[in-house]
Amino acid sequence: MSEGGAAPDGRRGTAPAPVDRGGTSPVTTVVEGLGIAWDAMRANRVRSLLTVLGVAVGVSVVMAIAALITGLRSSVMEAFESAGAENFSVTRFDFTAVRIVTSGDTRPPWWNKPLIEPEEARRIAELPTVDEALYNFAFSIDIAFEGRTVSGIQAQGFSSGWPRYQAGDFVAGRDFTPAEVTQNRPVVVLSADLATELLGGRDPLGRLVRVTSPFGGGQASFTVIGVFEAADNIFTAAVGHWAVFPWSAANRRLRQSREQAQIFVVPEDTVSMARVQDDVISVLRGMRSLGPREENDFALLASAQILDLFDRLTGVFFLVILLLASVGLLVGGVGVIGIMLISVTERTREIGVRKAVGATRSEILWQFLIEASLLTASGAALGMAIGWGLASAVAAWTPLPAAIPWWAVFTSLGMAVVSGMFFGLLPAYRASRMNPVTALRYE
Repeated sequence: MSEGGAAPDGRRGTAPAPVDRGGTSPVTTVVEGLGIAWDAMRANRVRSLLTVLGVAVGVSVVMAIAALITGLRSSVMEAFESAGAENFSVTRFDFTAVRIVTSGDTRPPWWNKPLIEPEEARRIAELPTVDEALYNFAFSIDIAFEGRTVSGIQAQGFSSGWPRYQAGDFVAGRDFTPAEVTQNRPVVVLSADLATELLGGRDPLGRLVRVTSPFGGGQASFTVIGVFEAADNIFTAAVGHWAVFPWSAANRRLRQSREQAQIFVVPEDTVSMARVQDDVISVLRGMRSLGPREENDFALLASAQILDLFDRLTGVFFLVILLLASVGLLVGGVGVIGIMLISVTERTREIGVRKAVGATRSEILWQFLIEASLLTASGAALGMAIGWGLASAVAAWTPLPAAIPWWAVFTSLGMAVVSGMFFGLLPAYRASRMNPVTALRYE
């Protein structure tokens, strides 16, 4: 039909009725867009694959880190629960509330607080609401037996009864008695791994080992009276070699400092932790002659506080990793812009044809947005598969039960789709605004 509606034979005719498109539904638009997008990706396999890989790198890192942090937190919680969820410790200061300050005073605020004393542990143990109160401090040692030396062993000075705070069992021998602690007896309990490493297959009980304190400067011979195998958890898996001494022998014979000593409190099963803590605070304030208006010069630390500190630290760590991983998504997004701009240019005539047969601007816009989202979603799916593989490998080859949380799956997929639509918006808008006549003339 010629301009002005004239028929080919010159007669004046009526304009044809517009084509009824039947009101294309959003579902139909999405389905058609996915089909067109898939065909476009297959036609340009190499550049589509490179774009998908850029997104997959960022997503796989996020998934793997989320799995590691989730597994680490569950392991830490399991370790604390196995040692007693209601147990708590009395310390010189609350290390979960420590803040770094910049001032002329080089000493921290807690420096002048009094040490935790063994007598305080004894008085707490006498409370009717307390099952056990264990005096404790940690240090490092070397142990030698018949010319064989194991260095860098994590050691602890403890009161008698420490297995109540440590999940596990004696595989040989026993714990030291209160009398052995009071009398400063040179006895020691070794971990099962350390006993095997140091003594081989020989019976460890009654063996005399030479213990050296690299930092305290003390050196003495100790008799092995027990071998303890701790329950499996993240801490026992990380530290297989350890030893437990009576705190008195560690202090006097090995010259270990009590500056960071603490008291592990095991409440009675029928008493709430809040009530036990109130009783402990009352006893310590009385022993230290603190007035009603004076603050506590000691701290009580429960498992929940340590877990809260752990959550804060891992939260910051995960945020930093997430920001770094976002660089992968940014690289993938830049790739999406590039490939979509090229795609729009290469398919100019196709866009012109679709517009000529009645496709609207919004349909063209959604076609290319769906294509961009399919690229990033494919990258997210590949990244999740890689992340799942990494998490499975960690869970299989390490004691850490790495597991991908559901929120990480939905977050990663959502971020990928949204980033695809965001980065694909410019090419899609350019395609939707294209003049059909100009597009049809494009070579």
